This record gives sequence, structure tokens and C-alpha cells, in this order.
Amino acid sequence: MKKLFLIIGAPGSGKTTDAELIAEKHENITHYSTGDMFRAEVASGSERGKLIDSYVSKGNLVPIDIVIETIVGAIKKAPTDVVVIDGYPRSQEQMTELDKYLETESEVELVNTIEVEVSEEVAKDRVLGRARGADDNVEVFNNRMKVYTDPLVDIQEFYTNKNILKKINGERTIEEIVSEMDEFIQSRI
Repeated sequence: MKKLFLIIGAPGSGKTTDAELIAEKHENITHYSTGDMFRAEVASGSERGKLIDSYVSKGNLVPIDIVIETIVGAIKKAPTDVVVIDGYPRSQEQMTELDKYLETESEVELVNTIEVEVSEEVAKDRVLGRARGADDNVEVFNNRMKVYTDPLVDIQEFYTNKNILKKINGERTIEEIVSEMDEFIQSRI
């Protein structure tokens, strides 16, 4: 049985870095970023990659069927029993579709969703300060932030009602955040 942890947070919250550092510390944890999965697909030049790029380049959500297909495939192929995915879910539909899938799935259990909390100001400073590429400009950031915050209350409520939402303060040092997240994940596996 694969144990799944989802990590959500605003653009620039550090969720990918946090998850990467935890996976590096433990041989039994595999980390996937939905962004990395999509970027790899885009880089492959496949038709699906071109379709994904047409959404991602504008800061919009990738259609649900493509997302679920990509994520579920990655979880099942993961070389470890513990899988940490960051950047998912990003919409109520993504959350609901994954939940429906997991209800009938005997190989995967969603253990927890972890939210890395940061203010919009901190997120904006981090994203625009890192200047990673063309997708990091104010207009795209504002769109990505809106895409993140619009469904957030519903996502928080859904996972709170299932008693599987853990919030972590993302405005501390990386060491403090990773330490708290790692201890929490270890306590749940």
C-alpha cells in the first residue's frame, strides 16, 4: 500500500524545496512535484506536453483528466511506499476527482494533506525575486495566486472534515519548516 502525502501552498511557499529535502533524507520517500511532472512532459515534446504547455504558460490549470492520469501513474510507479506530491490539488475539481479515484483504489492511501502557509506578500517577494524564467512576472504571479486562493477555503474545509489537514508556517527558515514537516510525516508512516 502506497502512503500518499499532498503538500499545498501558494506559489513561492517553498513546498517543492521542503518536499525535496525530506525525500533526500529518507530512502523510503519519493517526491514528485506536479510542476516537475508537467515540465518533463512538456520537455518530451509529446502531444500531451504541448497541451499541458498551452495551459501552464498562461498560469492556468491543466485539465483534470490529464492531471489525474499523470499523478496516478506516478504514484503507482513510485519506487517507494511513501509518496509526497507537492502542488496538488489546485482546484476543488482536482481534489474531488482524486478523492473519487482513491475511494476505489486499494493500492494508495491518502494519509495527509499539508498546507505550507505564507502571506501573499512573502509569496510575491519570493517568486519575483527568484527570476526563474518567463513565467515569473507580476501578471502571471497574480493569476497563479488567484488560481491558488480561489478554491483554498473549500480545499481546507474538505481535508479538515476528513481530519487530514496539517498546516505549517512557511515563513520561517527552511530548516525549521523541513524539520516540522519531516517529523509530522514520520509520525504518520
